[in-house]
Amino acid sequence: MPMMTRRKFLALGVLALPAAAGVNAAAIEPTALRLTRLELNPGGNLRFVQFSDLHYKGDTRYAAEVIRTINELAPQFVCFTGDLVEHKDFAPAALDFIRQIKAPVYGSPGNHDYWCGASFADYEAAFAATGGEWLVDRSTVLEQHDLEIVGMALIGIHALRPPRARRRLLLLHYPVMADRLQGPRFDLILSGHSHGGQVRLPFIGALVLPYGVGRYDLGYFESEGGPLYVNAGIGTYRVPVRFNCRPEITVVTM
Repeated sequence: MPMMTRRKFLALGVLALPAAAGVNAAAIEPTALRLTRLELNPGGNLRFVQFSDLHYKGDTRYAAEVIRTINELAPQFVCFTGDLVEHKDFAPAALDFIRQIKAPVYGSPGNHDYWCGASFADYEAAFAATGGEWLVDRSTVLEQHDLEIVGMALIGIHALRPPRARRRLLLLHYPVMADRLQGPRFDLILSGHSHGGQVRLPFIGALVLPYGVGRYDLGYFESEGGPLYVNAGIGTYRVPVRFNCRPEITVVTM
């Protein structure tokens, strides 16, 4: 058997890179959860979790891992920023996973929550079972934290109403809407929808982004409405791949 030269070895390595990247993007990274810690006020008395864009399609093992990870973090409460499912047939199972979260869950809708035709009454029941609420253009006040959580629909009106607590947290789906808010700035705005682009190239960023994202593709920004964090989401949409953009759970301290 002829010996492999260093040049041949390197050539084979270069040829293998695209295949390895493809395997990672399709089989590994879509379910390789990562935790991101956002500390707005280190030592603050609020510690909660955000997740977004579950897009549940029947992967019970992965969904159970997401819920287990959230529960192990033991947050004071949890925020969900839209797109639980794409098809209403998956809504009952997805809402059962919401009920398994051992902290109050506060959620607001995404575009697919509307488009799929699922019953928001079922959403309300599931979120209420956790001690939280499904918030569509309305808010709730956590008196022990002097915090108002506002949930905005795709065309929001609630942000125009007067504040009801010293601190305010806004849940919205389309990040670009953070620049269209009127009235007092929020202490924090949580958003999703972008999926971070799902595929991000070094030095380039996201290759494709959906409508409603603008410049707010992933991570922390300063917006007209206040500090904004855009979560990369849990699931995938259209193409079930992720590259350089792992699914994300955000742990917030403020």
